[in-house]
Order: sequence, then structure tokens, then C-alpha cells
Amino acid sequence: MPTPLIAGNWKMNTTVQEAALLAGHLRGSLGGVTSVEVVLCPPFVSLAEVARAVQGSAIKVGAQNMHHEDKGAFTGEVSPLMLLGLCQYVILGHSERRRDFAETDAVVNRKVHKALASGLRPILCVGELLADRQAGREEAVVTASLKASLEGVTSPDGLVVAYEPVWAIGTGLAATPQQAQAMCALVRRLLAGQFGREQASALRVLYGGSVTPANIQELASQPDIDGGLVGGASLNAAQFADIVRTTVSVRP
Repeated sequence: MPTPLIAGNWKMNTTVQEAALLAGHLRGSLGGVTSVEVVLCPPFVSLAEVARAVQGSAIKVGAQNMHHEDKGAFTGEVSPLMLLGLCQYVILGHSERRRDFAETDAVVNRKVHKALASGLRPILCVGELLADRQAGREEAVVTASLKASLEGVTSPDGLVVAYEPVWAIGTGLAATPQQAQAMCALVRRLLAGQFGREQASALRVLYGGSVTPANIQELASQPDIDGGLVGGASLNAAQFADIVRTTVSVRP
């Protein structure tokens, strides 16, 4: 069973000073936790300060996105070379990137390849819209997206997949533990089909979408859910620490 992972996606929140303060609080409460891997994903401008704030602790740092080229005329973008040394993880294919910045599975696939080749660990997000679930298409949508996003990937070391139903992100409406387990189990079966059962069992599959201290125990208790990608609750040090500690108790 892989080490569970709880990642906090701070999105476009916190100033540099606020991010450093939040990271410092979390280092104080979670810096010694090793049975669950903790990853903080602040905005780009705060990566260096957050990395300094958690240096010497068990907490890891992640970026929220990256470009698929090392350098070039891509105004406003951040390359994997710029991230190396600042963070270990990078979130790719988040539904907000897909929705608001027209990122397709093909674009995400290029980023996944580049992250793995650069030594960064991608947290690849897949999920369905509410209309897809209401029409019973959730498995078909996630299957197609995951396969396209991982096309051509043969060595998945470091890969993390986060199932995030789009209808649950930022809405306060989380998937039930049974819904989340069913979809995370589907993700693991798909990973086994591409990489083999042994490698798939070692990869972390997370649930994301309105994860809170109130629902993490049931979610983390599911056999195919290896942790969570946490949004709003990760901006509250006490709530995020509760989520991590509950995961520790459920998945020792």
C-alpha cells in the first residue's frame, strides 16, 4: 500500500507574506509527519518563500501548473526548469485550467511527459462535469481523459492521479465515499491496464472536490483512495492539519 498523500491547492489565494505564514504554521503542526506525505501548492510567486518556510521538515512543495517547454517566447508562463529546486510536485490538468484556459488532454499530455522527464512529480487531475454524471457518462469521460493525458507514458514513477469531479470543486458538494471509491477504483484499473497491476498498486490515487475535516475519514477509509487534493480547507491551517491527522489515523 503506497504512502497516503494530502496536497493543498491554494489556487490564486494568499500574498507572499500570507503564504509564508501559513506554511510556517503547517510546518509547526505537520513538519514531523512522515506516515502521510504532505504537499503545499502555493501560487508561483510564493514558491520560494514556502520552500524556505518548510525547509528541513517532511513537508513537500508543489506548483499549480507549468509549461511543456523549458524556455521560449511564452509570456507569463513558467517552465519546469524554473520549478526545479523550488518544488517536487506539480498539479497538471486541473479542471479550472481546462475550463478557464482551454487546456485539452493533448496539452496536459505534453505537460505530463515534460514533468516526468524533468524530475517533477505530476499530480494529474481528471474528472467529469455534472451533466456527464447525470447522463451516466462519468466512467467514459474519465477513461477517455486519463488515457489521452497519459498517452505514450511508459515509466510512471512519481505520477499521482487525482480524481476530481468538476461538480464538487469549490461547491461544497463532495462526492459520496462510494462514488469517490468507484471512480478511484476505475482510475486504478486503467493505470493497471497501461502500466501493469504491480506498478498501478504503487501509484497514489487521490480524491479531490470539497474535501474537509468532516468527510476525510470516510474518504480515506476507501481502499482505492490514497489521500486527497484539498482546495479551500487547505487555506485554513487548523482544518488542513485535521485532514492530515485524520488520514494518519485511518491509514497508519
